[in-house]
Amino acid sequence: MSVNKKWQEQVISWEYDSSANPDLADIPIQAFPAQLHEEGETRIIELDLSEVIGTPYPATTPNLLANYIRIQKNESIKSAVNSTSEVFFVMRGAGHSETEQGILEWKQGEAFTLPMNKGVIHHANEESAICWVHDAPMLNYVGAVPSKPRFQPAFYSKEYLDGEIARIREAGIRENRNRNGIILGNPASEKTRTMTHSMWSLYNLLPKGAVQKPHRHNSVAIDLAVYAKPDVYTMIGKEIDANGNIINPVKAIWKSNTVFVTPPGWWHAHYNESDEDAYVFPMQDAGLQIYMRTLDIQFVRN
Repeated sequence: MSVNKKWQEQVISWEYDSSANPDLADIPIQAFPAQLHEEGETRIIELDLSEVIGTPYPATTPNLLANYIRIQKNESIKSAVNSTSEVFFVMRGAGHSETEQGILEWKQGEAFTLPMNKGVIHHANEESAICWVHDAPMLNYVGAVPSKPRFQPAFYSKEYLDGEIARIREAGIRENRNRNGIILGNPASEKTRTMTHSMWSLYNLLPKGAVQKPHRHNSVAIDLAVYAKPDVYTMIGKEIDANGNIINPVKAIWKSNTVFVTPPGWWHAHYNESDEDAYVFPMQDAGLQIYMRTLDIQFVRN
């Protein structure tokens, strides 16, 4: 058989009007309760939505996979994945991680990032849990293996995060900003103002009694509720009315150390009806979206 004839066997086509917007599975609003990492043996718990979104590999969103890492006291576990970017947030406990660049000590409320690597060993001095998000699904989709690191590892201490929030807190409340937080960055991604070249994250304060008005973007959000008392939640919906209110919203309750997924393009607003400040740490593939000029973030201004 000639190459021409063999290659022609792979040819299919579709009529444009009926096929320009393929019917792909929707990204769901999905919560992954903290109970998943609060008991049991030391292990990595994939927050896998592959059966829902239709990927042949574990994925929380088309480009990212979120995980809970549970580590019992005085035990260790290795995390290793084919990815270009990894983001870790320590939900509770204390310990250290053995990396190719050295040993990193961590405690509750701290975050760190890693580029491509051969694996990391995490050791817990006390019962610990880490939220770990990486872009392996993106590489699985294109069939790629990274060839060089795109950024240097970064460590965001609790003291740094809390200090930066304290620095902007009063002005944010006074000006009623849409989000009262700090976008975390790295010198290698300074131009896109993102945590890594592919991933974006915000350490966001939701003050007690506050409402952060709706906004939307084309990146899928993996939202980690870092701390929240009862009566803190996000309202999520596809459309808004003329007054900027979300139409037929779904209510996602914030519970400390719980992840929930916000679909792309959906409007979402945060509400804190409790008597204490709340915090959320969203992780998204917005680094890619910003670079491609497709993020299309929009805010309700009225």
